[in-house]
Amino acid sequence: MNLEDFKITSGINSHQNASIERNEKTIDYSSSKPLSYADILSITIGLNVISEFFDVNAVVTVSGTNISAVALGKSLEEAIVQAMDSNPLDFVNANVVVSAEIDSDAAKMLKGVNIIIAPKFTKNAVEYLDSHDICYVSIETPLKDYKKYLSNETIVTPLGTLVQTPNLSELDKETFKVVSKNKPTVELIEDAVFAWKVAKHAKSQAVVIAKDLKTSAVAQGLRSDASEYALNAACERAKDAVLASDIPLDVHDINAAIQCRIALVIVPSASSKVVETVDKYGLALITTGITNKLF
Repeated sequence: MNLEDFKITSGINSHQNASIERNEKTIDYSSSKPLSYADILSITIGLNVISEFFDVNAVVTVSGTNISAVALGKSLEEAIVQAMDSNPLDFVNANVVVSAEIDSDAAKMLKGVNIIIAPKFTKNAVEYLDSHDICYVSIETPLKDYKKYLSNETIVTPLGTLVQTPNLSELDKETFKVVSKNKPTVELIEDAVFAWKVAKHAKSQAVVIAKDLKTSAVAQGLRSDASEYALNAACERAKDAVLASDIPLDVHDINAAIQCRIALVIVPSASSKVVETVDKYGLALITTGITNKLF
């Protein structure tokens, strides 16, 4: 069914009235079942992230409006396995957004999730999903064009209506700098770019730990101790991994990363004390010159 075929009448809570309407920035999509207000918000978060990886095999899992896991793979099936391994508890009943066509094998791997969102589904995949009563959403607008449909962000408050342009930040080679004495490997830089793209879409303060192009932990919406929370969640998987933060870190955060054997930190900027600390302990450090705060 298309957007016009289902109605949203309640919001996040059943006592809140709600609706949905098509506008000039609405992408083309169809769903096997009606979607709720919460579903639309959750799927949008997933699409925002997957649009960063439209040209590779990528999987994003979202629980509520929080990013649970992101993973890339040589094949879509490998990316699904990586995402499962990244956060197995939240994978169950998550909304899963993928960048490639879902075939019957991939559909079977995603049997336990809530909603599957993909550019295409094979006939066999559709038959399997329908027979198991699993909701799926087909995104008909090409993912490579998704960012063109992002609108100004509007928040209506009693103090006035706030409007800002969408966050379309991209890494810039002019401001992307290795500022530590220890120079990272190509593999670490690839993980750093990957983690930075994920952190861009997580609620501030966002800290993402990643290794081998999959997240080990995603801390989001924390105003303090975000780094320690992510490091504790990653546990042993923090060793030789990358830590990305959407805001600058202090020496306390860097010391925590060193103790957990993080190999590389990527941040918008770094103080002289932070640079001095990473050089003392041989940690690699990249600054991007870009903050990606999200409230």
